[in-house]
Formats: sequence, C-alpha cells, structure tokens
Amino acid sequence: MALAARKPSLLALADERRRFQRVTVNLLGRYMLSDRREFPCQVVNMSPGGLAMIAPVAGHMGERVVAYVDHVGRLEGTVTRVFPTGFAMTFSATPRKRDKLAAQLTWLANRDILNLPEDRRHGRFVPHNPFTHIVMPNGLNLRVRIIDASLSGAAVATDQRPPIGALIMVGKIQGRVVRHLEGGFAVEFTRLQHPDFIEESLHP
Repeated sequence: MALAARKPSLLALADERRRFQRVTVNLLGRYMLSDRREFPCQVVNMSPGGLAMIAPVAGHMGERVVAYVDHVGRLEGTVTRVFPTGFAMTFSATPRKRDKLAAQLTWLANRDILNLPEDRRHGRFVPHNPFTHIVMPNGLNLRVRIIDASLSGAAVATDQRPPIGALIMVGKIQGRVVRHLEGGFAVEFTRLQHPDFIEESLHP
C-alpha cells in the first residue's frame, strides 16, 4: 500500500525530469512553508517545472511551498524530494509561464557560461557618495568604497575577503558575496532594488 501511495509522486517527478531539462543556477530567494514560516534559500538547479534549493528547514513530502526567487519571481508548488541540505519542489504553471521560465533559464545559463557579472538589463553606476559601511558575517563594521553598483548588486573595494556565499549588509541592503575581485569583492543583492531608492539604500 505504501509503495502504491508513493508511486504517483515518483512517476510525477520522473516525468518532470524527462519533460524539462534542469539548469544549474545560483539564485537567492525566500520560501514559505504551509505553516507560513519563511526562510532564505539558494536555488541550485531549476527547470520550467521544478527546482532544488539549499534551505535551512525542509518541508515534508507533498507539502505546499511558495518560493520567491530572484530573477524569476513567485513559484507555488509541492515538495517532491527531501535531502540533507534542502529539498526539491515541482510547480504548476501555464504554458505561457513555462515559456517565460524557459527563456529566463536560458539567459541564466548563458550568463554563467559567459561569466557575465549580473543581469545586463541593470546598468552599472558609481554612486554620488561612493563611501559606505558594510557589515561582515562576523558582525565587523567596515567603511568601504563602492566601485560600482546596479539594481541587483555592487562591487566594493576592501582588503577583506569574506567567503563566497557569505551574507553581508551593504548599507541597508542585504547581499551575498558572489566573486572576489582584485582589491575587493562583488555582492549580489538578495532583493532587486528600486531605482528611485538605490542610492539611499546603499548607505546605513
């Protein structure tokens, strides 16, 4: 009986894998479980029908999840697999939504292949006041110079080298370290910033 109950979900997952090719990505986001608790996450692979994420709290098999993923948006689905560092989920979408997701995933895959630093739709600029403070993962508060910024990230000049993936604050904005640069590092913001408030938000 237990095997019979499990069979449809396993077949659904296998079918999803056959229909949609998964793309390796590195996207930040948040997700909400059915009890309305929210947690940050990192999506590591994705297709137009599902995704796998690194998450601090995994849902239960079959549990409904709402995820908000940077560059992608809101996705609602169910947990199909649980593993030690997170879980996988499938989501339902209209054909139009699936086409849009496929196009976004193609762009994200090409961005990684070409080593583009971030979404080119978000032009880089140097803030009028390039000096700000960042808060490191260990709580250290440092004054740094912003090399350049966009709505989705920033590069800062400093001799510090926080590990890739570390969460830091750049002014009022939370971000994750994505690259080490000569004389600094690059941060991808956990949320896309509004163009009218980006300059203000870059400062404490």
